[in-house]
Amino acid sequence: MSDDVLCSVNQNGAATIVLNRPKALNSLSYDMVRVIGDQLKEWERDQNVSVVVIKGSGPKGLCAGGDIKALYEARSSKQALQEAERFFEKEYEVDMAVYRFSKPIIACMDGIVMGGGVGLTYGASHRIVTERTKWSMPEMNIGFFPDVGAAYFLNKAPGYLGRYLALTASVIHAADVLYMNGADIYMTSVDLERFIQKVEQTNWRHVNIEEKLEQLIGEFQAKPHQESKLAPEQNAIDHHFKHDTLEKIIQSLESEGSVFSLNVKKQLLSKSPFSLKITLKQLADGKQKKLEECFATDLVLAQNFLKHHDFFEGVRSVLIDRDQSPNYQYRHISDVTDDAVNQFFHPRADL
Repeated sequence: MSDDVLCSVNQNGAATIVLNRPKALNSLSYDMVRVIGDQLKEWERDQNVSVVVIKGSGPKGLCAGGDIKALYEARSSKQALQEAERFFEKEYEVDMAVYRFSKPIIACMDGIVMGGGVGLTYGASHRIVTERTKWSMPEMNIGFFPDVGAAYFLNKAPGYLGRYLALTASVIHAADVLYMNGADIYMTSVDLERFIQKVEQTNWRHVNIEEKLEQLIGEFQAKPHQESKLAPEQNAIDHHFKHDTLEKIIQSLESEGSVFSLNVKKQLLSKSPFSLKITLKQLADGKQKKLEECFATDLVLAQNFLKHHDFFEGVRSVLIDRDQSPNYQYRHISDVTDDAVNQFFHPRADL
């Protein structure tokens, strides 16, 4: 189990965390996040550690998120439910530790970075994307909600772009991740490898860490070859997603009738109506919240979704039976009452 995440420190003071489940797209288990959390605590105190690198093994990417198939077992027994709840508690705790870490953390966002992979890296000080980056908060596709602090960081995106990304579960690439403030630096995947080699070869104990890091980044940093696809749509996204109800958002998309708006409407209507309404409220409320408060809300929502039909039905349709035909609890957005939504934001909601 310990081989699923590899942690090391070299003689130069460079520490490395490698997510090492390539056959599972480096998806996160409880044991993995526990090891990462323990290691960050130790490295925070260790004067021999100057900089931390987080990367994924294998050709596909950094991390596809939490191990959803394992969480699906929560429906089978009380013990499985408790283990799933324990996973979310530990995952959010580790994500917070990344935000609070006092030393530089370099997140190698090469390839797939989704869900829990975003949560693990968003708080890093130096987030690097490449031409291979595929970034998403895909939870809406499985009747869940964008967690890992998303109500905090998606509200840092321009305008109402965060709502769009959360509700559509869109997959975006490097230029758009930079545009929505999900990353800081672009390098080609080849140069990222060279950059990490330089980081590992530098003796960090005898340099000004921030200055040296900026110098190394400057040697490899580039501009993405593709322009942002979302930037030209920003006004349209704001026009539609500024509304405070799903009904109004859908109506706005319908009335415009452009190819973009009709495609977005189609995306929204393929999701769980309940998840959509929960997520819109989560993001609207999160605009006023501190990071810690967003994680506290996430924990309540995660615990409640672990007892809700739509999560298990979404996972079944996408990952278990793969029929892509979920039978969600509510057929229409209008069937989901405000009362049902508001109750879900309280611990141990009666489901």
